[in-house]
Amino acid sequence: MFATFDSAESFARFISENRAVLAYFSTEECNVCQTLKPKVAALIHESFPEIKLAFAEINHLPEVAAGFRIFAAPTLIVFFDGREFVRKSRNFGIGELKNEIERPYSLLFS
Repeated sequence: MFATFDSAESFARFISENRAVLAYFSTEECNVCQTLKPKVAALIHESFPEIKLAFAEINHLPEVAAGFRIFAAPTLIVFFDGREFVRKSRNFGIGELKNEIERPYSLLFS
């Protein structure tokens, strides 16, 4: 479900080549990240099927984390046409995330 990357260049290319991307930033040590990740994937799959999923393990890709100013895990960013529209970090709910994605998603894909 989530695309993974081996370089900052491939990550940036993925965002620029897709109209809608949810980028999920995590660390191996983050238990909340592991629990939340499948819930985020299910939400996107069920409610926003045009959004592509990207995963970045920030311990392995620190240049990606630095480039997007990621200071906490989990952090997710939703991009539409390569621009950041939604950013959530640490404590957020799936319902809250859904509400913030709905309007820009419907404008782009309706």
